[in-house]
Amino acid sequence: MLKRRTLALTLAGLAALAPFGASAQGGYPNKPIRVIVPFASGSTTDIIARAITDKMGQSMGQQLVVENRGGASGTIGQAAVAQSAPDGYTIMIHSSSHTVSPHTFAKLPFDTEKDFVGVTPISSTPNVLVVSPSKNFKTLGDLLSAARAKPGSMNFASAGQGSATHLNAEKFKLAAKIDAQNIPFKGSAEAVTEVMAGRVDYYFSPIAPVIGQIRNGQLVPLAVGSPKRAAALPNVPTTAEAGVPGSEFNFWIGMMVPAKTPREIVNRLHEEVVKALNTPEVKERFNTLGADAWTLPPEQFDAYIREEIRSNAALVKAAGLEVQK
Repeated sequence: MLKRRTLALTLAGLAALAPFGASAQGGYPNKPIRVIVPFASGSTTDIIARAITDKMGQSMGQQLVVENRGGASGTIGQAAVAQSAPDGYTIMIHSSSHTVSPHTFAKLPFDTEKDFVGVTPISSTPNVLVVSPSKNFKTLGDLLSAARAKPGSMNFASAGQGSATHLNAEKFKLAAKIDAQNIPFKGSAEAVTEVMAGRVDYYFSPIAPVIGQIRNGQLVPLAVGSPKRAAALPNVPTTAEAGVPGSEFNFWIGMMVPAKTPREIVNRLHEEVVKALNTPEVKERFNTLGADAWTLPPEQFDAYIREEIRSNAALVKAAGLEVQK
């Protein structure tokens, strides 16, 4: 009887401990994680996302599968994430455009502030103002002189209405007090082609899609739109340094998850991003892309996003951007 009772107690103890053992061995993540990028494959956001998630997958022991859900300035992908279960198995890697869409769309199927939780920014990726050599602009001052000589005659490319490239150009235009027209394209590839051909005057491009053309002389970099110089283009001044104060624009890429995702999962994802950013492979990739690694604790990233949503409301209004119905 004593042996049977001892065995029963032992089995009961093991049963009680089983959930803890299962949690330790089969805890988060125990299946592949979907990573939604709200832009096309090959975009700067997509390239950054793939670089970071490859390393995260190796560290976490599960594959992070990138799914490109482009269209409508990123809002299609945003909606897919907002409507997903808050369990850590759907995450989003988006850009500064996340904080613009509330002001450029009259109606969205999600609330940008309430339906997402920030994990961390991943990178600050400066945009560079490029022109064709055929324009004969040697400095930013040359471009500004031409724009002011014939108000309304100049145009600029953007990777879509309300995109980060568009907002950067609008902020520059307002600060410089020039009149130039936005020519929106479906993405950076088309915008770069038209600027190289001289059919469009200038473009605030992410560095990665144009670094090759800059190096071979097909494009001339006049300034970077970021608050500080880009490591990939150390001799190119910022727009503020070149004489346009108040024109700085921080083009960031960051990770978010659906609201109500458990805090321990948010913290785990944050730790894994930081770990991946510190690997030699990711550092090398970012250097090639002209991207600067940048992280914040989740709570601070949420606060940053809220503040940028408010500041972009003023920028969109000042620029007179059309609100899409």
